[in-house]
Amino acid sequence: MANPFKALLRAVQGSDDSATSLRPERPQVPPSIEQPQARPPVVAPPQLRPSPALRQFVRSLDTTRDLRLLDLGGANAANIQFMTQLGTRLYSEDFFATLEDCFGDGDYYENQRDPARVDSFLIQTFSEQRGPFDGALVWDCLQFLRPSLLDKTIDHLHRVLEPGAHIIAYFSADERAQTIPQYQFKINDQQSLFLEQRGEMPPGQAFSNRNIERLFEDFAATKFFLSRDQIREVLVRR
Repeated sequence: MANPFKALLRAVQGSDDSATSLRPERPQVPPSIEQPQARPPVVAPPQLRPSPALRQFVRSLDTTRDLRLLDLGGANAANIQFMTQLGTRLYSEDFFATLEDCFGDGDYYENQRDPARVDSFLIQTFSEQRGPFDGALVWDCLQFLRPSLLDKTIDHLHRVLEPGAHIIAYFSADERAQTIPQYQFKINDQQSLFLEQRGEMPPGQAFSNRNIERLFEDFAATKFFLSRDQIREVLVRR
């Protein structure tokens, strides 16, 4: 994905405004143009947004028990601290890093057709996270999978979750978008999140409410939360 570039132009005038009739004028020096220089991309500040799905996810946790949760967004201090304060154990898996390792060299989505790469991805993602888990923070990870790999990933999530456990997931509400943001989600409190954009990618498919319901058809229930922005929140019960 191309980083934004901005050309820089600076004119340097060579005439001496202090010249008098007793001194010959200095020759005019033509303006010089610097070569365009790459600038780092502008990083948007983290976006704080309310999350009713997170609020219900937290309420669903029976914190009187020793709970185990799976976080596919990779380890970050905010999520670890929040869940630890609830008395739960958080097991982090960097889903996007494994996607990049397995499919990032070449055509990202075409590589997801390769059975050997798919098997490697699923083994790396779930072999160390056998469960059972009492919930899963899936965030926006599922948006960047082809349908066949997406189905296999959902099957693995179903396998590692306890009956009654919840999944929290986020999908872009713009079903016609050519590219969608990729975020890192950091829990602020039990009803709000900081979203830090990590990049943009084409989605693996369009995710309408009906498509998402079919995706989780083997689960007990799927609940959608409306919002004013372009993010669709989903809470799924195993």
